[in-house]
Amino acid sequence: PALFMENARKGTIVSRANSIGSTSASSVPNTDDEDSDYHQEPYKESYKDRRRRAHTQAEQKRRDAIKKGYDDLQAIVPTCEQQDFFIGSQKLSKAIVLQKTIDYIQFLHKEKKKQEEEVSTLRKDVMALKIMKVNYEQIVKAHQDNPNEGKDQVSDEVKFNVFQGIMDSLFQSFNASVSVTSFQELSACVFSWIEEHCKPQTLRDIVIGVLHQLKSQLY
Repeated sequence: PALFMENARKGTIVSRANSIGSTSASSVPNTDDEDSDYHQEPYKESYKDRRRRAHTQAEQKRRDAIKKGYDDLQAIVPTCEQQDFFIGSQKLSKAIVLQKTIDYIQFLHKEKKKQEEEVSTLRKDVMALKIMKVNYEQIVKAHQDNPNEGKDQVSDEVKFNVFQGIMDSLFQSFNASVSVTSFQELSACVFSWIEEHCKPQTLRDIVIGVLHQLKSQLY
């Protein structure tokens, strides 16, 4: 009976120990879940931080690009370098840089148009000079073929002055009527000019007018 009582007492102690152990184990939190939550939360924060940092860097790059663009404009546009008296040494604002750039571009457009008009006028002058050269060469050749014809009557200088006066008068109408923008326009304008300003009566009036101007050299 003593042995039986001892075994029963030990069984009761073991049962209580198991019960206490089970209760203690149930009260201990799940370390695996806790570790999982602990590592997952910093990962979410780190991802947000990376997105925020990437957005900040992109915004900074955009601002740097805009600033560089304005700095380049201020360095390229001459009027931006000329500080106004009231501005002094202060940095120009973006609005002023843009306005000065617009004004300078408009100025360049006007200069370009002016140069194109000058080039067009010079082309007309060249074309007229070529026509005068061809006509003069024909006159010189005709004079060389008959060197004694009219030699005692009119000098070469007077002939040239007459020719020059006629060509100058024709060139005025040529310059006003003929466009040399393209070959097609040149061809159309030349024929129209010949039909309008090179009629026999028109040429006769031009020659008579030149001779009247040079009559002091002829007599």
